[in-house]
Amino acid sequence: MPLNHYVTLGRSGLRVSPLCLGAMTFGEELGWGSSVKEAESIIDRFLERGGNFIDTANVYTFGHSEKIIGDHLGRTGKRDRVVLATKFYGNLFPGDPNGGGAGRKSLTAAVHESLRRLQTDYLDLLWMHAWDRHTPIDETMRALDDLVRAGKVRYLGFSDTPAWKCAQAQVTAHLRGWSPVTALQVEYSLLERTIEGELVPMAQELGLGITPWAPMKGGLLSGKYTRENAGKVSANRAWTLGLLNDKAYTLIDALIQIAKELDTTPARVALAWVQARPGVTSPIIGARTLQQLDENLGALEVILTHTQRSKLDSLSEPQLNFPAPFLARAGSFMHGGMTVNGDTAAPSPFAPKPESKTW
Repeated sequence: MPLNHYVTLGRSGLRVSPLCLGAMTFGEELGWGSSVKEAESIIDRFLERGGNFIDTANVYTFGHSEKIIGDHLGRTGKRDRVVLATKFYGNLFPGDPNGGGAGRKSLTAAVHESLRRLQTDYLDLLWMHAWDRHTPIDETMRALDDLVRAGKVRYLGFSDTPAWKCAQAQVTAHLRGWSPVTALQVEYSLLERTIEGELVPMAQELGLGITPWAPMKGGLLSGKYTRENAGKVSANRAWTLGLLNDKAYTLIDALIQIAKELDTTPARVALAWVQARPGVTSPIIGARTLQQLDENLGALEVILTHTQRSKLDSLSEPQLNFPAPFLARAGSFMHGGMTVNGDTAAPSPFAPKPESKTW
């Protein structure tokens, strides 16, 4: 699939590229990001290849990420060719209780500041970066609807928010005629599949396109970390190394093997797996260098066989919370061992035997 084979985001008419360029690494303020020049080169290469979806946030490198994007798109005149997404919620003003969160005052101010840094008068997609448990969701949704009606925002999305809260927000918006949520941004990778219990089914049911972040789990699925070099390779985000256990190494071994079979890289295999998952619209790829960007874009050329997908599915199968495990078993009660919509359930243990009498 080429990068310019666009897909619609959720239940909307917004066309986005099948991979989204994440800009969390734009700027060197955190000690491990891209220089301004390198970030601009990454943007140009992504757009040249046909990508049109760029994702950032007000707090990424303390606002510098937004400014880098705004300066470059404004200077090159490419703003209207890009689907530009940013986030509110993070506080850039220590000591100000309304400097962050999802209340009307804070989110409105954050959007105006983002518009200033991005040098644009509208945002294509505005994300709530995380759920603010101190703000009623109807206040947030009404404030967001006002921004859409004012022409400052085109589409709305939620990031890192529980499924029940997303559902509450979406139903509230529909009942009151407010702008709905179009997309969901959550962590999703072969090492983080727990969203399949609640968030993925919710998104599919309510029309939210999923844009996964950390599809390579902070680089752990790149093939760089193996059993053989355990403890010998450092990481920019050292906390990720604590996730490398025997199950993770078994999965990495499989990624390396499949990559050899397909004459590609483990990173591309991991990205291709996420990109093909049900409900997923556009995984977010990060890149600090042009080389990393080209490596990630190569995932669109990878086509996994059924056997390869099944192996990765099995090795990464998550432990889901109740009621997901129960519902998986309960299907047999309803289906009675039959096939419905391609799903064949095991015979129910409660099904009457042929000679039994039902009452």
